[in-house]
Amino acid sequence: MPPCTLYHYGSHSKPIHLRPQQCHFSLLIPCRRGDVSDAWSLLCHMRGSDFSPTQYTLSGLLSCELLSICQGMQLQALSIKSGLFDADAFVGTALLGLFGRHGCLDEAFIAFEDMVHKSLVTWNIMLLILARNGFVGDCQNLFRDLVRTGVALSEGSFVAVLSGLVDPEQDLEYSAMIHGLMTKCGFDGDIALVNCLINVYVKCKAMFSAQRLFQEVPAENVVSWNTIIDALVKSGRPQVALEMFVNMSRRGLVPSQATFVAVIDSCASLKNFVCGESIHAKVIRNGFESDVVVGTALVDFYAKSDNMMCSHKCFNQIEEKNIVSWNALMVGYSNECSSMPIMLLRQMLQLGHLVNEFSFSASLKSSSVLNTRQLHGLLIKMGYESHEYVLSSLVMAYSRNGLIIEALSFVKEVSNSLPLVPSNIIAGIYNRTCQYYETVKFLSLLESPDTVSWNLVISACARSNNYNEVLELFNHMHVAHIQPDNYTFMSILCVCTKLCRLDLGSSLHGLIMKTNLYNWDTYICNALIDMYGKCGNIDSSVKVFEEMTDKNIITWTALITALGLNGYPHEALKRFKNMESFRLKPDALALRAVLSACRYGGLVSEAMEIFKQMGTAYGIQPELDHYHCIVDLLAKRGEIEEAEKIITSMPFPPNANIWRSFLEGSKRQTEKSNCILDAMH
Repeated sequence: MPPCTLYHYGSHSKPIHLRPQQCHFSLLIPCRRGDVSDAWSLLCHMRGSDFSPTQYTLSGLLSCELLSICQGMQLQALSIKSGLFDADAFVGTALLGLFGRHGCLDEAFIAFEDMVHKSLVTWNIMLLILARNGFVGDCQNLFRDLVRTGVALSEGSFVAVLSGLVDPEQDLEYSAMIHGLMTKCGFDGDIALVNCLINVYVKCKAMFSAQRLFQEVPAENVVSWNTIIDALVKSGRPQVALEMFVNMSRRGLVPSQATFVAVIDSCASLKNFVCGESIHAKVIRNGFESDVVVGTALVDFYAKSDNMMCSHKCFNQIEEKNIVSWNALMVGYSNECSSMPIMLLRQMLQLGHLVNEFSFSASLKSSSVLNTRQLHGLLIKMGYESHEYVLSSLVMAYSRNGLIIEALSFVKEVSNSLPLVPSNIIAGIYNRTCQYYETVKFLSLLESPDTVSWNLVISACARSNNYNEVLELFNHMHVAHIQPDNYTFMSILCVCTKLCRLDLGSSLHGLIMKTNLYNWDTYICNALIDMYGKCGNIDSSVKVFEEMTDKNIITWTALITALGLNGYPHEALKRFKNMESFRLKPDALALRAVLSACRYGGLVSEAMEIFKQMGTAYGIQPELDHYHCIVDLLAKRGEIEEAEKIITSMPFPPNANIWRSFLEGSKRQTEKSNCILDAMH
């Protein structure tokens, strides 16, 4: 074969005569540095000199990140024509990588099926392509086929199949099966693979499995700790995340940027300012205070701790600020209702930084009428007027400044049909200002109302005492296949309580259990306890209470009220004492509930003891309702003089209810005395 003559390649201006081996080697040099243009020109020269590329040459070219799909298809045709595609797995595997980079799933699958020779790398790349494009089922089927071939699996095989698992309901069982296969193949000690599996368990919300696997890791690294700490933060367990961070430090592991971001977010969630400052000191010692990700987390933490001076200081220490950093600072200032967000937005624009919808939203949150109108003009100029998130913030800004009509007209201007989120915001404002008719009328214009829209209409009808309409709306919502949420159920349960509809309330309880809200929503459970108690089914009230895992002061108050209403004053007192044993300090409503239970049951001494301890033991000064319970109880028991002493000792004038109870008690006592006198004569 004659030498190949090349012209103007690289820095040469004279013809270059290369032998075949040299020519192939020269082609690989631009491929390795990613210079597709030079590599392609050299290939064209080679083809013009009747040189055929080898599988190494083609695979090198196909592996170039900047190679276009069109060029790749030409190389595929060349490999098929030259027989290199069927010769071994090199060219086909590189071709799969190209298709994967460009998202050409069909082409990748066809090429994979056409390959005569497949290496383990070939299988792994195809698995990864399927997983990254969301074809989890196809990825699992292909992995099964790979296992059946009997080829020894690699770390890449497991990483590829695990990377697509994110669904808690469908993928958890499969993850556990892969875990077993990993152990069988001897990969249970592979730290990178174990980290990947921990991450999958976390995505599938299997925190117990993730923590157990983490504890079994023979030599965990920073990635393992970061994964588990971040998972604890995102699953609502920031305190445990901080404890893990302390354990990590004790083991001598150096935290990374990801570690600090997770624990700073934990401190923000807990509003633990002291702990956050301590971690900030560790950030400085580790030299991360100028890092944009860690610095932004600190900006957000101090902003949520209402310390904008420290937040701004952390912002200034970030060397290369990005749009997230600016937005975090702007959001912090917007919560203070200051003009700083507007000033920061102007500064961003002056420095040539890009702004986004979050920048506008933060600026609009605390803007005055004048600034709102100025921002309105700017966002129109920048093409954000039809962006729903910005539109919602703009509507809120106009409404906050008392310009609801202007907000409404703007919403109608930007769209032929009413946008959903801004419409819900305007309806919510109508609802909060007791304009219930306007709420219902406005939302009736929506073409496709969502759950929030239905909730607002139901709430408006309930607040205007149109209870039958509420029940009809809930039925229409069910027919329209709109999924109710906890706010929906709360509204309907309140209506059931008002109407004393035990049958409907019980049916609603069953529906709540089907939607999985029952097990975790304390507010719904509290509403169920109240509904059953006021509808006379005390057994169901107690059952709901006992099944709850997260009880708050409202929960105990609801149960004590239910027991008192249904004639169980002694049990109500017992539960009140149990509540105190759980270190829950009674509030004014809890004390009123237990006093009411004593009032219904005629327990004078018990009620007086609690009443006298209100200021000293509970730190709560008696209010009108508390005085009414005591006066009514004493009056009904005929202790008029004691009732009169209570009234005269009140620090404020008695209301009509107190006087009514006292006078009715006095009247009964007088009638009783007259009856006794008549009997004596």
